[in-house]
Amino acid sequence: MDIDARGPRFGAAVTTVVLAVALVTGSVWLLAWQTLAFLLGAAGGVTRSPYGLLYGKAVRPRLGPPTAFEAPEPPRFAQAVGLAFAGLGLVGYTLGPGWLGLAATGAALAAAFLNAAFGYCLGCEMYLLMRRVTVRAE
Repeated sequence: MDIDARGPRFGAAVTTVVLAVALVTGSVWLLAWQTLAFLLGAAGGVTRSPYGLLYGKAVRPRLGPPTAFEAPEPPRFAQAVGLAFAGLGLVGYTLGPGWLGLAATGAALAAAFLNAAFGYCLGCEMYLLMRRVTVRAE
């Protein structure tokens, strides 16, 4: 079943703020929270992530009915990509090297910002590209 396309973009906006604060403050705990949010979004889909639940309960009822829908698989894959980068960031911040934490968190932040500000989901595009390549290979 397709999902309201505004939900993942809302999640990306919250993610942008969380990652920006984590990057500026160097907060491992905040990055750990975002890593957990990515994990839940990758495991259960974006509608079951913390930000998806917040969108569904507090934001969507205040908006009009959705006019655009999207398949849930690309945003779910994007959550898995975010999980990988946030996980690398945690490793860099906790075990070193520190530049790995900064770079991985910065990359996740850049991807989240692109989605929040412009509606361009890098992880979703990666998913679609992988699907095209695997379909042609069969």
